[in-house]
Amino acid sequence: MKIVKPSNRYLVASDFDQTLSFNDSGFVLSEMLGIAGFEAKVAGLSRIHLVQQGAELAYLLRHDPSFRGVRREDLIAAGKRVRLKKNIETLVEVFGWGFGEGHFPFFVISASPVDVVRSALEGIVPPEHIFGTELEFDGNGEISAITHVPAGYGKVTVLQELEARLHISPDHSIYIGDGSSDQHVMQHVNSREGHTIAVSESKAIGRIAQRTVISDNALSVLVPILEDVMKWDSVQIREFFATYGLAMQDWDKIRTDWLTFHEPETVENVIQPVEFVA
Repeated sequence: MKIVKPSNRYLVASDFDQTLSFNDSGFVLSEMLGIAGFEAKVAGLSRIHLVQQGAELAYLLRHDPSFRGVRREDLIAAGKRVRLKKNIETLVEVFGWGFGEGHFPFFVISASPVDVVRSALEGIVPPEHIFGTELEFDGNGEISAITHVPAGYGKVTVLQELEARLHISPDHSIYIGDGSSDQHVMQHVNSREGHTIAVSESKAIGRIAQRTVISDNALSVLVPILEDVMKWDSVQIREFFATYGLAMQDWDKIRTDWLTFHEPETVENVIQPVEFVA
């Protein structure tokens, strides 16, 4: 068996909701069960900062009366309804094969219930490579407790545990995410000279991620990895995708500056005339 040098091993960790999929797991579950107002509930929790960003569904499952009847089988059924991005199977296979002498073990770290994510990625990602919110169920099948939520800094903890287990240095960690719930882990990875990739145009994450890739094809995240980690040029990258029957039709590299200006008040409103009396 060929031994891979530690210096050629990279840990790849990805969020799930809207990173590997198109929809939020909570929205899919709510729609399936006919529970209205999920997005409003999440927005309300975000406004009062009651839970860490990304952990809203876990809170609702435990405390919101509308979700009281949710069972494990419901979570599994919701996972089957999640619409995944194109070519996730191929993406996972590519990471398994690696590039040249490089080795890229792939994991999913999500605040969504682990039963949802494992159901959605069944047959694609091994269940032991998926980390999500762990729930306990009572004798009636109802959710009785939340034992672990990898949201916010919780994702950092999981990533560090994987680095230690796999003996991979922090500068060889790659994290892929889409939104504000990934800010903590991306800042952590950046601070330790790792690599961060955003897959959405969210301003919150765009300011932090080293690269942003917008595509409905999961294989798109390979572009910054091949460029920045493997140091491949555009010709090599195009040839690589061609081996999978994929021609890169559009590859636009754009730097986006997000600007907001506040119009100054008029001089008349700022400086009031003073009347002098002789």
